[in-house]
Formats: sequence, structure tokens, C-alpha cells
Amino acid sequence: MGLNETVSAERLHIAFFGMRNAGKSSIVNAVTGQSLSLVSNVKGTTTDPVKKAMELLPLGPVVIIDTPGLDDEGELGKMRVEKAREVLSHTDIAVLVIDASVGRSALDCELTELFSDKKIPYITVYNKADLLSERIALKENELYASAVTLEGVNGIKEALGRFSKCRKNDKVIVSDLISRGDTVLLVVPIDQAAPKGRLILPQQMTIRDILDAHGIVITCQDTELRETLASLAKKPAMVITDSQAFGRVSKDTPKDIPLTSFSILMARYKGELDTLVHGAATLSRLKDGDRVLISEGCTHHRQCNDIGTVKLPEWIEKFTGVKPEFSFTSGGEFPSDLSRYALVVHCGGCMLNESEMRNRVKRCTDSGVPIVNYGVAIAQMNGILKRSLEVFPGVHEILK
Repeated sequence: MGLNETVSAERLHIAFFGMRNAGKSSIVNAVTGQSLSLVSNVKGTTTDPVKKAMELLPLGPVVIIDTPGLDDEGELGKMRVEKAREVLSHTDIAVLVIDASVGRSALDCELTELFSDKKIPYITVYNKADLLSERIALKENELYASAVTLEGVNGIKEALGRFSKCRKNDKVIVSDLISRGDTVLLVVPIDQAAPKGRLILPQQMTIRDILDAHGIVITCQDTELRETLASLAKKPAMVITDSQAFGRVSKDTPKDIPLTSFSILMARYKGELDTLVHGAATLSRLKDGDRVLISEGCTHHRQCNDIGTVKLPEWIEKFTGVKPEFSFTSGGEFPSDLSRYALVVHCGGCMLNESEMRNRVKRCTDSGVPIVNYGVAIAQMNGILKRSLEVFPGVHEILK
């Protein structure tokens, strides 16, 4: 996929870290060939993470992130450092920039430990190598560079390229579950929450994946599902629905036709479906006053019948017969302390890259807090979770 086709969530996220005045921004500009970050000899010039989606050869579509110095001082400095650390949650590859004329600091060592703990691959760049009178041998994935002379810049790109090739690039949404020529019926309700003039990202990604597998895509609204099924000479290989219409679609789809949702497919695509299915059981154990966090990875204008803030709380209260206490977050906001929650209900995460979605799930499991996503939760509350997972044999076994 090219620059104009690849959304940020599907791009490789490369973040540059280091101390103030190590030359992070200068290295970022040298690697990208653009004046992406403001450069100055004054310490602390970069005050907030700077992000840019771009095409970077030989890696392809990426998101480059320049972060504030981790040795920033004062109250504002602490906030900036916290912002820089938050970037780790959606970093696929890290670049640690060290001032070669100063050497590695204790904070640099702490940062590499964080990379290792979070299993983030990284390279170490000793910038300002042009100021050194002598050099020592470096370890693997360490290199000298100079943002002034451009020494080592190609080496940085090559090292990033090696890491990117090690990442799994064989992920698919649904094409591994169908055969060439199969018809897949997509149910896409058009209601107040539907964006004007376009389809939401999971729907777009699913259509493209089916077409790449030489499948046939038929799309209808839930109100026309019965009519659409009756018009087909051959039954579809699968029906995929928006989660909000799960109950109605399940009733209208014959039992011999596999059924699942875009949200469940996205959970599998992001690699956390097993954990989310386990979390669904917590819905039946909620009690009055239990705190439930409903979190969305994107930010959008709230509709009067918004799924996250309106529909899900209503459905959960109806299903459980209790009155939980609901909290809501969106976009990059996600609590650092999850211990007070009995359950986290998360969106499909289509606008979050895989690293961030996995990080959020891990933070929940590390805190002992169950997490489920919209599609899995809605299927559970409609009594059709088992049916919606039949297309994934391994996951289906969890429910036995």
C-alpha cells in the first residue's frame, strides 16, 4: 500500500528518544530529509511529541515521532517527559539518540531497559560523531552518526529497514477464512452514527482484503438483509455485520451461514481475540456500583445515540440487571491506573496501531482487569458469541 492508501494505524511507528540537546530533532530531519522538527542549540526545543505520517525509503509508509528530552526539568518538564514515555505505548521501533561527545547517561540506560521490558526493538545512534577525536567499537545495532555531515544516516535507515522486515506482514482481516470466488455479505447499517459519504475503516479494510483474495463482496443494510439473502442464487460463504446490528442480523441469517462482526475480525487482526473472549464472561458477574471503563481509540463527534456513551451502557444494564458506574475515554487517553475498574470495554481499535492496542490489553491483564471489545461484548449480550466465533476454531474452544 502506498502513502495515500495507508492509514496511520497500519504504518510502522518509529520514535526517536534521548536527552535534551542530544540532537534527536536534527537526526530526525536528516533521516527524513525534511525539516520535520524544530532545531536549536537551546535545550528543550522539542516540547511535545511531533508526529508525521510519510513515506520513508526503504521502509515504505511510516509514522515518525520526535519526543521531548527525557531529562527535561521543572513541572512542565515532568509533563513533557510523561508525554514522551506515553509514546512508548505505540512505538514499533525506537531510536535512542545519544550525544557521542557526552556519552551514555543513566537515563539512556533506563530507557533501553524500558525498550527491552516492552519488547520494543531499538537502535542506538551516537550523534555528533564529527566532534570525536577517537572512537570505540560499538555493539550490534549501535552506530555513529552526524546530523551535520550526514555520516551514518543511510546506516540508520538500513537498520530500521532490517527491523521492519522482521515484523509480521502476513496479517489479514478475513481472507484466510474464504476461498477464491466465495461471496461474502457485509451488513453495514446506515444510521446517525454512520459517517456521511463513506464507510468506516474496518469496513474498508475488510472489503479490500476480500477483493485481494479474489472474493466477491455484496453489501447491504441490516433492514435489507433478508431480501438480499433471498436474491442470491448461492448462499454466501460468510456474513459479516456491524456489531450494533448483531442481534437482528443473527435472527435473519440462517444457522448454516457463518456469521461474525467487523469488531471481532479487528480483534483477531490486532492479535488479542483470545483475551477479549475471556473478558466477555465478566459481563455476567458485574454488580451494582462496579466501575466499567468504555474506551474508544478514535475521537469523533458524539451523536445523540452514540454507541460508546449511550447504547453500550444501556445494553450492559439491560443484560446484567445491575447499575454499574461508567467512565469514558477516547483517542490517546487511556488511564495509567486501571485497578479501580471491574471491566474495560474497548472499541475495535482500528485507529490504534497494533503496538498500542496490545499495550492497552497488556496493561489491563497486568492489573488483573478483564477487557472485552465492543463486538465480543455485544455478541455475548445477544447470546450469539459462540456462533460468531465458529469461524475461528482455536478461539471457539475457549467457550467450551
